[in-house]
Amino acid sequence: MKERPIRIATRGSALALAQANAFLAACRRKFPAFSFELKIIKTTGDKLQTASLSRIDASLPRGLFTKELEAALLNRTADLAVHSLKDLPTELPAGLKLGAVGGKRADVRDVFIYRATDGFKPKMRLADFPTSFTVATSSTRRAAQLLVARPDFKVVEIRGNVPTRLQKLAQQKDIKATILAQAGLHRLNFKIAASGRLRGDGVPDGLLAILLDLDQMLPCVGQGAIGIETRANDERIGIICAKLNHTDTFQSVTAERAFLRAMGGGCQSPVGAYARVEKNKLRLRAISFLTDPPRCAEAVGDPADAIALGRKVAAKLRV
Repeated sequence: MKERPIRIATRGSALALAQANAFLAACRRKFPAFSFELKIIKTTGDKLQTASLSRIDASLPRGLFTKELEAALLNRTADLAVHSLKDLPTELPAGLKLGAVGGKRADVRDVFIYRATDGFKPKMRLADFPTSFTVATSSTRRAAQLLVARPDFKVVEIRGNVPTRLQKLAQQKDIKATILAQAGLHRLNFKIAASGRLRGDGVPDGLLAILLDLDQMLPCVGQGAIGIETRANDERIGIICAKLNHTDTFQSVTAERAFLRAMGGGCQSPVGAYARVEKNKLRLRAISFLTDPPRCAEAVGDPADAIALGRKVAAKLRV
């Protein structure tokens, strides 16, 4: 009897499919004797297009973009789930685990996108924009860090996938700019040209973009990494994950996720963190807006002690 294909669960957005197809291609290269297929699942977050993601309370369901994929793993209609790791809660359902990160982490920086048609020039700095400039983002982390740099800016909420947000920016004149992850733009084949223009299929004309330095804006936990969620005791899938996992990235995001868990926060908490393996040491930087004034902390440790390092940085910020 022919063994059934290994089913890879994913959301159906353009970005989710780009990430899932990249992982699918890697699986087929590494394991040509196995059969793989995608299983596209619509999540609660995809359905709640008008809900506010900036509220840190119990009114929004846990795991907005992951719950249905996890259900497919648990009922064995899927074997792996591919997530933007930043969307994956730090507390997973019993019987599931983060099995791997799918390849080397992409650029973790955020991108500030604005309209040339408003008379602005390419390659501007945040300091160059006028007072009361309106920036749309659904991220409390981005909003908080932006308002540190420019407390006079006006921040409003925006929903939708990456192409939808770019269309809203191009068409809604009350929105002057938005902020998106460079990793997501890159995976959709959107690029910042040497001219400063944002280019790519489906990108509206007249959009300019600048990369924000990490000193201006730390990323959210897991940004730029693709998370592969699996059943905890599935040996066959464990072999696949072991071959495809990127160790340095896995250790880095393990520290970040331990930090977020220790802070008691979720995906929409106003905290940023970035860990990186440098010369066989793991360095974690973090910022928290859960206190007033906001607090920053940093620590260095052994990559094998990633969880302890994340907890250590959280303890510094909670004191």
